[in-house]
This record gives sequence, C-alpha cells and structure tokens, in this order.
Amino acid sequence: MPRSEPSLRYSWFALGLLFVVALFNYVDRTILSIMQVALKTDLHLSDTQLGTLTGLSFALFYTTFALPVARLADRFARKYVLTAALAVWTLMTAASGYATGYFSLLVCRIGVGVGEAGCVPSTHSMISDFFPRHRRALAMAVWGLALPLGGMLGFAFGGRLTAAIGWRHTFLAVGLAGLAMVPVILLFLREPTRGRFDAADAGSTARRRTLGESLKVLWNLRAYRYLVIGEALQSWTQAGMMSWNAPFYSRLHHVPLADLATSLALITGGGGAVGTFLGGAIAERMARRDVSWFMRVPAIAAFLTVPFALAQYFVGDARLSLFCAIVPAVMVNVYMAPGNAVSQTLAPPDMRAFTSAVFVLVVSLVGMGCGPTVVGLLSDVFADRFGLGDASLRYALPTVVIPAIAASVLFWRASVHLKHEMAPLHADVSEAGEPVEPAAVLPVRSR
Repeated sequence: MPRSEPSLRYSWFALGLLFVVALFNYVDRTILSIMQVALKTDLHLSDTQLGTLTGLSFALFYTTFALPVARLADRFARKYVLTAALAVWTLMTAASGYATGYFSLLVCRIGVGVGEAGCVPSTHSMISDFFPRHRRALAMAVWGLALPLGGMLGFAFGGRLTAAIGWRHTFLAVGLAGLAMVPVILLFLREPTRGRFDAADAGSTARRRTLGESLKVLWNLRAYRYLVIGEALQSWTQAGMMSWNAPFYSRLHHVPLADLATSLALITGGGGAVGTFLGGAIAERMARRDVSWFMRVPAIAAFLTVPFALAQYFVGDARLSLFCAIVPAVMVNVYMAPGNAVSQTLAPPDMRAFTSAVFVLVVSLVGMGCGPTVVGLLSDVFADRFGLGDASLRYALPTVVIPAIAASVLFWRASVHLKHEMAPLHADVSEAGEPVEPAAVLPVRSR
C-alpha cells in the first residue's frame, strides 16, 4: 500500500522538530565565541588561534563533508542522515570540555564541523517536501529563526554558565542536552516523499546525476551563482561580527561577562530573529508583484549594514556602541529566508540537498572560514606592529564591512537574472491533492 503523505498540521510539527535541531546546531557553534576570554586565559591562546577555532578550522571540515553528506541525503532517508549528524556534533561539543590545549580543542571543533555539515542540506530538502512552493519561503523563515535564536541561547546561557560553572562543564552540559534530541528525531520525524509538491514531469525525469552534471546545472543558473557568492560575503560580515563582538566589548569596554552575555544575546538573537523573519515576510510579499524582490531586499539590507557597523566599533561609549549594533544584527540576517527559498525553488527536486550543500560549502568556507580568522589575524598584526594591545580589535573588526558592500552588489545582480530564470508553474499540488495558487516558480536555463 502506498504510504499516506504528511498532513499540513504534521508538516508544521515536523518543522518544529527541525527547528529544535537547528537551535542546538547554532548553540553548539556559537558558545565558543562567548567563551573566548576564558579560553584565551586558561589555554594561553592567541587571537589568531581563537580566530581559527571559530572560523577556518571549523569551516574547512564543515565544507569538506557538506557535499558527500548531501549526496547521501539525496539518495537515502534524510532523517537518518540528520540524526547521525546530530549525534556526531553534540558528542564532539561535549568532548570539547576535556580539551587541554589548542590542538585538542581544534580536533573537537573539527568534529563539530563534520557533524554539522549534515544538518542544513538534509533539513532544507525535507522542508521543501513538507511544504508547497507558496508556503516555502515562510517555512524557511520560521526555520531560519533557529539561527539567531540559537546564537541568542549560545550567548545568554553559554555566558552565564561559563561564569557560573566554567567553560568545561558548559561544553559538557550543552553537548549532552543536544544528544538527547537523537531519539526524539528517530521516533517522531517522518520522511516526506521527495519532490511531492513539484510538477509531475519534474518528478518523472529525476535521475541520478554525476557530480559534474549537478554542478553544471547550478552553474547555468546565474541568479543562483550571484546569490551564493553574495551570501558567502554577507556571511563573512556576519561571522566576523558574531565571533569577535564578545571579546571587543570585554577587552575595550570592560563589560562583565554575565552582563555582556545578556546584551549580546538580546542584540544578536533578537535582532537576528527580526531580520530573518522580516526578510522572508517582506521579500515574499514584494515578490508577488516582481520576483526580483527576493534578492533586492537582501541587497538593500546588506548596504544598510555598513554605516551602523562602522559606528558600532568607533564610538567610545559602550551603551551607544551596543545600540548601534542592533541594526547590523538585523540586517546581516535578512538574506537567509529569501536566499534559501530561491535556491531551493531553482533546484530540481532530486538535487535539493546537493544545492543546499553547495551553498553551505561556499558560504561556510568564505564566510565562517575567512570572517573570524581574518579579524583574529589582523588583530594580532595590529597589536604587534603598532603596539595597540587590546585596542587592535577596534581596527580589525571594521574590515568586515567590506564584504557586505560587495554582497549588496551581487544580490542586486542576482535579482536581475532571477526574473529571467523563474517561470510560473502551471499547477502545484497541495497535500490534499488539489490545485493551489502558484506563488512560486520553476527555473529555466540561463542563456
């Protein structure tokens, strides 16, 4: 007997489960940022080493495993790929509490990166099969809230737990809490039929492409090309700020760790949640008249990041600086929901996890890899060559606005090509099997 498809009510329940998994993903990823002062003291780390721990070392292995894990997710049950990934990264987070120096902590962070490589591709692919196209941007926006909220929890609880019980016990507690989600996902998450909301002819022509063929399909979509590079550069800005804001306020403004944890949690998490949700909601509303707005909205937001980020790092008062930080926290997250929705809509149904993995590879390698690492490296260079001491961060951090300017231009270029690479669907099928309004679109080949 053919299995019954998940109802819309269950689809929202499944989205909730995926949301919680993503929360742990970003909590485990961001708690290291709030711990940097304690880690620098206890393990005698340089800013360059801290930068590689939060950036390049994590990103290299995260991206290396993203494509092969995504290929598995495009061929096998995605819930099992996601569950295995969750088990790996939470165990390695817990193991971080036993680190004795830079290299042992580096190995643990590499393990976290390897595990987290399986989260986004599997999740994006499942969301696309739980929700029809006209609900996909909203679903992606809701799921995307886990990113800033996970950052909020990472800063808030990570900072307070570190102040109360130390960084070692904090790593252990957070890792084991995430590990408890493994049986929950195995028991309650159902695997949706792949491509069930896509046109019948799209599903019937699905076949196993080679790696080269898959990359060629994506390369031929110029909107996707500009989108991914733009997201990578915006992620550079985002990751650089998120990784180094805590040391900046601790060293230059001497804000106590517990107070800093609360402030950054509200700014990073609250601002990020607002940016993620409004980015999806505004872009979806504007795109009803012109699909180009899916990319114009992120372009405008990326440009608005620049003046407020510069003000944040150069004003002398801590409160005024934190106030200025609110706008960049909102704007650097606007691209997420519309960007994810566009990339998943452009992708053929049998390539969605792979498409997401390419996004993860480029964005993580450029964004997470370069953002924190370059800031840490520049901070050490400025401190050594110009004798700036802790003030070196004041001059290293503003460099993160340069990628945001380039991202704004690339998002706008993507908006131009998007209009020509998306064509209206003749029909879309709801979970009840009835036609619904085609508010989303299918790609056509770029010329």
